[in-house]
Amino acid sequence: MEKIFKTEIAGRPLVVETGKIAQFANGSALVKYGDTTVLSTVTASKSPRDGIDFFPLSVDYEEKMYAVGKIPGGFLKREGRPGEKAILTSRVIDRPVRPLFPKDLRNDVCVNNLVMSVDPDCSPEITAMLGTSIAIAISDIPWKGPIGGVVLGLIDNKTVINPTLEQRQESQMYVTLAGTLTKICMVEAGANEVPDDIMLNAIAEGHEVIKQICAFINEIVSEIGKPKFEYESADVPEEIFEAVKAFGWDKMRQAVLSKDKEVRDANVDALQEEVAAMLEEKEEGLSKWAGDAIYKLEKKVVRDYLFREHVRVDGRALDEIRPLSCAVDVVPRVHGSALFQRGQTQVMNICTLAPLAEAQKLEGLDEQEYKRYIHHYNFPGYSTGEAKPSRSPGRREIGHGALAERSLIPVLPSEEEFPYAIRTVSEITMSNGSTSQGSVCASTLSLMAAGVPLKRPVAGISSGLITDPDNEDNFLVFMDIQGIEDFFGDMDFKVAGTTEGITSIQVDIKVEGLTLDIIKAAFEMTHKGRLQIINDVILPRIPAPRAELNKWAPRIISMQVPVDKIREVIGSGGKVINKIIADTGAQININDDGMVYISSPDLEAADKAKTIITGIVSDPEVGTEYDGTVTRLMDFGAFVEFLPGKEGLVHISKMAWNRVEKVEDVLHEGDKVHVKLIEIDSQGRLNLSIRDCLPKPEGFVEEEPRRRENRPNRERRGGFGGRNNNNSGRDNDFGGEERKGRRREF
Repeated sequence: MEKIFKTEIAGRPLVVETGKIAQFANGSALVKYGDTTVLSTVTASKSPRDGIDFFPLSVDYEEKMYAVGKIPGGFLKREGRPGEKAILTSRVIDRPVRPLFPKDLRNDVCVNNLVMSVDPDCSPEITAMLGTSIAIAISDIPWKGPIGGVVLGLIDNKTVINPTLEQRQESQMYVTLAGTLTKICMVEAGANEVPDDIMLNAIAEGHEVIKQICAFINEIVSEIGKPKFEYESADVPEEIFEAVKAFGWDKMRQAVLSKDKEVRDANVDALQEEVAAMLEEKEEGLSKWAGDAIYKLEKKVVRDYLFREHVRVDGRALDEIRPLSCAVDVVPRVHGSALFQRGQTQVMNICTLAPLAEAQKLEGLDEQEYKRYIHHYNFPGYSTGEAKPSRSPGRREIGHGALAERSLIPVLPSEEEFPYAIRTVSEITMSNGSTSQGSVCASTLSLMAAGVPLKRPVAGISSGLITDPDNEDNFLVFMDIQGIEDFFGDMDFKVAGTTEGITSIQVDIKVEGLTLDIIKAAFEMTHKGRLQIINDVILPRIPAPRAELNKWAPRIISMQVPVDKIREVIGSGGKVINKIIADTGAQININDDGMVYISSPDLEAADKAKTIITGIVSDPEVGTEYDGTVTRLMDFGAFVEFLPGKEGLVHISKMAWNRVEKVEDVLHEGDKVHVKLIEIDSQGRLNLSIRDCLPKPEGFVEEEPRRRENRPNRERRGGFGGRNNNNSGRDNDFGGEERKGRRREF
């Protein structure tokens, strides 16, 4: 039966329609926020998937170009694989909903969000998150939701909930926040060096709105929600785990205590073989539970060490960062390079600079059309000692690359200050915890080494969490988590920023949510960590961005030309600009607003191109001398191109101080000449002189204008109409028909 539910968020209507569309799904909802419309559905398989040890959840966010009234580009004219924005949105929705499913569920669950229309003032990402929450909550799939979600902006140090398009343009941050009635489930933030306390206050304000959203969804569930289905648990049987725990607790405590990941893994693998043999001896077939039981035992041991004894497997204090080191200029000939290492996490970063024309063009549902700074993250198998071939980047690689990218954007110089497209690539060469934040640090180093004038260095660090299952107010936050602490802990709280404030946040949790006290403790911990990395590691290695670009980087000069002069710079069919490129070897790009970017490995070539363009857009001044090229000869004079696209006439009487009988006696097409602009007449024609650039002979006396001999009327009427019956002098030969010809030419 069709049902419609309505509420309001941040002054805009939220309408939920159920029971009409996609009725075969376990749960579905058509959600409209303003004019943004998303169809959210969830389906689950009827039986568990065999042979897996994880919960098989997939979340998709589908962008359809019809949602913004566009036809997709390309030959096929249809949507292809998800774009980067769609993948990142899928991850943002996945992270808060996943921990609320039963951990022992093995039925496939698929969430799909189909974006059907977009109102720029109402985020389709948040609409899809709410639709996901509603669809799962009203379905028969076991889940501990609902969740709510909002976007947080910051204008004049005041929090704005779900900012409009106009407000987003001036906001100092863009934070996607998700939570339940009682806790925060997910934080994804990009910020312009926002202080920790302001960020914490914004999260608290956002959670109050989330509580209202969750209450609204609960009302929907109470009216149309389905009973949750029963499922077959995939957890290790309790009696088997108790036997493994009794056999291996003390052995596991010894096995995990090592600073070296390889040694620790080898110890655990050996213990697993012992457990398998013990279980098989106990009863044939029980050894199949050895892997799951060892994983569960290792998790309990690591958590017990941390929470009860405040002992970390590598012996560090709770607020201690693993050994740090870094280097720059580690790769020759590239524009910038750096190596950053934290414990057994190692990241190589390469920086490349290019003209702005090479910025990434985007085709999506929002207003962003291109991206000037690009960060790519690669996670090969060898970084963890795995034998697997490299493939195209997955969702994790795209997400970590975007996080590092978001961390650096606030400190990059503007296009006017630094007219370059910038790409940094993080190659993860060793991985044992928080490679994304290692990528932030490595990117800072390589950008500074390349000579990119960053406002301030950025560093990133993560903190972990262990909570008491019996008392949510009893928790432990610790800094710089390594792989084993990430696997068995309750959160990975990543924060990047400068000495002035936060530039990015990403929070992954494995529990049902975080309290504000936990978030505050994490902020304090990560603030201390990022300052330590900046002051003790990055700045001692490279105190400031290099003043000069690497010699292999292109030199780019920017200049502004009047919009009405753009056509003159380009020329008919690109004739003028292509000639400048051919003559100088520089690459030239012109924006519609008149910004011109000139790039070349040779700074002199770029300067030469700039000089030429300056001459084109500058109005010629009478009395100024120029170097030009003879383009055409006439019996009365020669045309000279003295600026690209600009020609003037050197009359035969202005070619030399002595008398010239024929133009061909003095000039030929292609000759290089030095000329002076002596007149711009009332019709805008440019009259040049060669002789006025030469010393005047001593005792020179100007001759009377020469008069033309009589010619037949047919000849006088032909050719150039300025020749009239009074046989006027050569000074008047540049007349009617020639004037018409020059108007066509110029």
